[in-house]
Amino acid sequence: MSPSRRADARWTPDDVARMRLLSHRLVDPLPTPTDVVRHLTCVQGQDYPGSTTSIALRTQSRRLDQVRATYDAGQIVRSWPMRGTLFVVPAEDLGWMLGLTGPKVLRETTRRREQLGLGDRDLARAEAVALDVLRGDGLTRAELLAAWEQAGHSTEGGRGYHSIFHLAVRGLLCQGPTVGKEQRFVLTDEWIASPRRLDRDTAVAEWLTRYARSHGPVPVADFLWWTKLLKRDVAPVLDQLRTETDVLEAILVDGTEHWVDPAVLDTYAAARRATARPLLLPGFDELVLGYGDRRAVLTQAEEAAVVPGGNGVFRATLVRAGKALGTWKRPGRAGESVVVEPFAPPLPGPVQRALPRLTADLPA
Repeated sequence: MSPSRRADARWTPDDVARMRLLSHRLVDPLPTPTDVVRHLTCVQGQDYPGSTTSIALRTQSRRLDQVRATYDAGQIVRSWPMRGTLFVVPAEDLGWMLGLTGPKVLRETTRRREQLGLGDRDLARAEAVALDVLRGDGLTRAELLAAWEQAGHSTEGGRGYHSIFHLAVRGLLCQGPTVGKEQRFVLTDEWIASPRRLDRDTAVAEWLTRYARSHGPVPVADFLWWTKLLKRDVAPVLDQLRTETDVLEAILVDGTEHWVDPAVLDTYAAARRATARPLLLPGFDELVLGYGDRRAVLTQAEEAAVVPGGNGVFRATLVRAGKALGTWKRPGRAGESVVVEPFAPPLPGPVQRALPRLTADLPA
């Protein structure tokens, strides 16, 4: 490895937390929702309103309607590109992501299909109906499920959801244009106009690079957790990246190698003060969920408060300098500030005084 020009610097977990705000573009937002999603590559999408807010927070306009318009323009979609989890992704990238991860996910969900009684004939019927009824403008979830029921494909007991998931992982359908507060399912071949085709090694290299540039500083272990790719998939890519320090740079934090965009290191000293500004993040935001090891933003005790009962539902967080200070809820009445439950009361004075402004600045 070519020695980093900052290899001797003593980087701390506090530096990691602050630099991640820069990488996520929460300090210096991007012009459009398309720019944001292409930068982050995958945005947690389990909660549609929350993910829409996460994207808007990273844009200069901070407008939710611009995010919805980006869906309607076919530039971003929601699907299950990795970990069996919904994400917002650039439309052109969905195909090569599923090419890397889809076969493994389908193998790992064989048992679940058996439990639901979804055999090959059932899934073939679901596919045939979907290919027919989704042509053109597509259908909402309820409409697609109704079409399956009418065709004799039962959607009860989780069969409907898993049928959608299975066809999405196979790359046949995705969630695209918006209708009210939800999206329509569409056929990927019709909706995604210009899919990118990448060979396996190129795809792995691009995914790792984009993840580190948008989430760094981050160890490779977090990328493996994020995508569920294997060490053997990434090893050849790392050998290449170690010779290209203009693409990514490796720094040591408590003895662990972390990868980061060199531009973030270049701007960190000047931007460090800006990272102290408090932020209101929605639940499921990438700053919290985008890592297997979340200690930079949350302690284990704090994570338990963000995910009460370990039920997988992440509450919205108040963040300062890259670290969560507590959870928050929207006010009950207009004109009031958000309601914060701090992990360690009381909130710092500057943060408490900032709450009215932060409430008014929430994406709308």
